[in-house]
Amino acid sequence: MQVFDATHPEERRPSMAMIWTALVSVWIVWGSTYLAIRVGVETIPPLLMASARFLVAGSILYLIARPRRRDPSSERPTPVHWRSAAIIGGALLLGGNGLVSIAEQSVPSGIAALIIASVPLFLAVGDRVAFRKRLSWVAVLGLLVGFAGVALLVGQSLAGRLDLFGTGLLVLASLSWASGSLYARAAPLPRNPMLAAAMEMVAGGVVLLVAASVTGEFGKLDLAGISLESLLGLGYLVVFGSWVGFVAYIWLLSKTSTALVGTYAYVNPVVAVLLGWAVLNEAVTSRTLLAGLVIVVGVALIVGAREPRPLAGDPGAGEPPVPRRRLRRALGLVRRLQRVPAGR
Repeated sequence: MQVFDATHPEERRPSMAMIWTALVSVWIVWGSTYLAIRVGVETIPPLLMASARFLVAGSILYLIARPRRRDPSSERPTPVHWRSAAIIGGALLLGGNGLVSIAEQSVPSGIAALIIASVPLFLAVGDRVAFRKRLSWVAVLGLLVGFAGVALLVGQSLAGRLDLFGTGLLVLASLSWASGSLYARAAPLPRNPMLAAAMEMVAGGVVLLVAASVTGEFGKLDLAGISLESLLGLGYLVVFGSWVGFVAYIWLLSKTSTALVGTYAYVNPVVAVLLGWAVLNEAVTSRTLLAGLVIVVGVALIVGAREPRPLAGDPGAGEPPVPRRRLRRALGLVRRLQRVPAGR
């Protein structure tokens, strides 16, 4: 199987229609995961639902991306790789997606997406603190504007309009996701991004399962009481959130600019707010709209000001960050996925 090499001029460039179709798919799929989580946790305990999602999605993705015995050049996971996957999976999927799932039991999906949109702000602060990266004045302005938007939403919690505990969990989820993303940049992982992501999903799913056991969610699970809507929400998260969105995301990173792909960071929350309002009749106040606009502007300033680097993934979608240096090895797997018949 030939792997795409961007240095080969004979490789056909994708049409703009293909690029925009994939980009809009990422916008809609990842933006809609907050709605799916909200529906899923109505009758499924949140940590158990997240654990099932990532164990199923990660295991199947691992089977697809696993090293082949007949391929001597394929990199096999080592214990060090699995340790990194467990750390990243714990930070991203338990601390990030798991807390989002818990919070959405009491916080509207659109509000959750708006608060989680602040992840690039925490990443910028982490760059400054952990890597001593100097921030431009545009980035600093983006930080001030973005955190002002978060403050507007937190202010609604303090005023009693939103659940304070759930809002606090969402802020912690943003911090945890940003911390895991920063650690992932230099963590020893397989070069194949799909294999690394699969390992993180499996390891994170196990960590979520342990957390669900410790918090007593097994005792709260009522199999007979699980609604069809929650099951469909879980299925949507596995198939679209963790597979379709991820394949489109990796393909886009290899075909177009990071800046264009990075637009998901401020389009996803808009999609989430609109879907929450249209499908679940979630209230959208003028203060929520103002806070969302302020956060989106702040994130746009941060994304536009920073040098091209690995994007942060998405906590609602449960997608780990993907360093560009690991993309080329994954493109052959993307093509393999594209050739699999839909009914298989």
